[in-house]
Amino acid sequence: MTTDSQPPTGDTLFGRRPYVLFLTSRFFSTLATGSQAVTIAWEVYEIARRTMDVEEAAFAVGMIGLVQFLPLICLTLVAGETADRYNRRLILALCYITQLITSAALALRSELGTGLWPVFVLSALFGSARAFFHPAASALGPMLVPIHLLPRAIATNSLVAQLGSILGPALGGLLCSISPVLGYSVSAGLYVGSTICCLLIRADTRPPFEHGRSRAAQIREGLGYVWHNKLVLGAISLDLFAVLLGGATGLLPVFARDVLHVGPEGFGILRSSPAIGALVVASVLALRPIRSGAGGKMLLAVALFGVMTIVFAYSRSFALSVFALAVLGGADMVSVFTRQSLVQIATPDRMRGRVSAVSTLFIGASNELGEFESGVVARFLGPVSAVAFGGFGSLFVTGLWTWLFPTLRKADRLT
Repeated sequence: MTTDSQPPTGDTLFGRRPYVLFLTSRFFSTLATGSQAVTIAWEVYEIARRTMDVEEAAFAVGMIGLVQFLPLICLTLVAGETADRYNRRLILALCYITQLITSAALALRSELGTGLWPVFVLSALFGSARAFFHPAASALGPMLVPIHLLPRAIATNSLVAQLGSILGPALGGLLCSISPVLGYSVSAGLYVGSTICCLLIRADTRPPFEHGRSRAAQIREGLGYVWHNKLVLGAISLDLFAVLLGGATGLLPVFARDVLHVGPEGFGILRSSPAIGALVVASVLALRPIRSGAGGKMLLAVALFGVMTIVFAYSRSFALSVFALAVLGGADMVSVFTRQSLVQIATPDRMRGRVSAVSTLFIGASNELGEFESGVVARFLGPVSAVAFGGFGSLFVTGLWTWLFPTLRKADRLT
């Protein structure tokens, strides 16, 4: 539904000003987050390598993922209920402001040259903001477009997010090669832009909250919906375990510095490569969304994700590594599009925050906890074997989920 006070200029996404502002705020935020992630990872690894060997420094980088994940697992369900209780636009704006403060504090820490512990504290604060950000943003978007435009809006959201994911890491690699302080400062400026765009949205973004029910009852309802909808459960849990095992992102600083020897500029390119592949696939999906065989295509895409992870692990060619990461990102985009479409279309508006929170918890675990898992395995097996192990694990999970969730395998149309 759309609650814009003025009628849209046409039955198109970009004729709806609230949606355009929402999309712009998400783009600035994605750009800032990607740039800042590269800056943090590179600075932590550089500092750690002054006193640690490669494996220990890789573990320190993996710890960033853990400290960002812990607030996510603690707060996400409460955040989902909050998104179904209070004004979603204001929640989103507060999240942007918190991330702005985090970026500014990271810049100050880098300028003062203090140790690593403030980075982990600020990363935990950033993770707390992201815990509230994802359910609010996922629930807000469908309020700004009519239901018949929602699949196209999901693909467009992914397209813009991937564009930011390409430019953000590349920007971060360039800026942190000059100065980490500059990288953090630019991220802070981008969060200012996100906040302004969010506050300019003129629409009724208050959820249809049912008064008289406790927070615990609201959370249980959201969990129950996901558990009993095996199609949604299979889709989001597949992402959880496949990316948890197969994610190589957390070890990219190690590969850039000590395996491929391409420095911070090459690190930025490696970090951007999955998003380039995802951008190409998202562009196709925005024009031609998946119309049949959605479940089977999702499973094949996750299998391809695992194969390309293995290729990246053993590659010693920078060009081949970039190619493998790009294909990996494109395969992941198919999975993301399928999962988001299932969750958004099948879920009533009054429950979108809570259901999105469960999805965020699963996907957040696969990203942040996956980086920690990669760091731990790298500590004992080395970075190359750790990434290869994850790729083979993703293939195993794909086969297991094909058997455990026949409803997902047989899913046809995303309607």
